[in-house]
Amino acid sequence: MNYALTAFSKKGELLLNEDFEAENDEEAIAHGRKRLSEESLWETTHRLVRAGQMILFHR
Repeated sequence: MNYALTAFSKKGELLLNEDFEAENDEEAIAHGRKRLSEESLWETTHRLVRAGQMILFHR
């Protein structure tokens, strides 16, 4: 399945915008959390979506 991970600054600037594939939502969430941690973006506003459905969100 295709997923999109995005993260934004408090000013609304796009900080991360990645598309990736995963077998299921759990695998996608784990990958998304890893990428956010690697980029030091875990505390920023971020979302992970699959086919328009929000899987993970932090504001």
